[in-house]
Amino acid sequence: MARTHHHRSEAPGTGTSWLTPRSVTWYGVAVDVVLSVGKIGGGVLFSSQAILADGLHSTSDLMTDFAVLAGLKVSDKPADGEHHYGHRRVATLVAMFIGAVLLLAGGGIGYRAIVSLQRPAPLVGAGGAFWIAAAAIPIKEILYRITRYVGRRESDISLLANAWHHRSDAVTSVAAAAGLGGVLLGGPKWIMLDALTALVLAAFLAVVAFRIIISSASELIDQAPSSETLSGIKQAVAATEGVRSFHAIRARRIGGKVEMDVHVQVAPQLTVREGHDIAVAVRHAVRQADAKVVEVIVHVEPAGQSRLE
Repeated sequence: MARTHHHRSEAPGTGTSWLTPRSVTWYGVAVDVVLSVGKIGGGVLFSSQAILADGLHSTSDLMTDFAVLAGLKVSDKPADGEHHYGHRRVATLVAMFIGAVLLLAGGGIGYRAIVSLQRPAPLVGAGGAFWIAAAAIPIKEILYRITRYVGRRESDISLLANAWHHRSDAVTSVAAAAGLGGVLLGGPKWIMLDALTALVLAAFLAVVAFRIIISSASELIDQAPSSETLSGIKQAVAATEGVRSFHAIRARRIGGKVEMDVHVQVAPQLTVREGHDIAVAVRHAVRQADAKVVEVIVHVEPAGQSRLE
């Protein structure tokens, strides 16, 4: 019987920083509370469908902020007796929830826009509504960039999805400001631009939502990482000293990170300790090559063994 060694490793923590996944999400909570109140209040006060739609989108941002916070708390938990592989899939589920919220928000905004096109209501303050939308743009764009930075650094799919939710809010504010600007320039006869803008925003939200949902679903069915990621992993394994060849390499995305296992073949005369050291070296080389790889299982086999054994 062939001698096989199994080595499992977990990625270490990324260290402490003032810009952590939780802190950047709490920044989002504070911003979204202010924007939701301001936009919805402005939409009601100025009878603007575009600003009201933008405000509802900011409210959905607030919902996903809290979902991300809850997900981070759970997904960080280590493996236990009931979850032998840890809790990283919670981050995937949170990302899917964010996509679903975006889709529902887009549907609601689109419905209200269609109703408004059929029964247009006069804008009582297009100028005020325009400035509310314009003020929100740089705020949400900055929040998007910060959240995306932390999401990429931590390879967290829920943070990246939430970052795109912030970016979509910035884009909806751009569209709302553009539509309201057209109303200001064209006067009452261009009032339909307000509802048309809201309809465009709804379509944009639907596209973003579907992308997030599809990406999350692909993780739930254990889709492999990109060919570029796999190529880097293979090069790292092949370049490790003591590895004569390797095969049966498998990898999957989970919570924005990568888990993998590989069979490596080494000189048959090596001791168990020497085989173990090569397994550790493979693990280290892979994690050095790609920080997204958080778990590596290495099976050590003597070179020349049939792969069917």
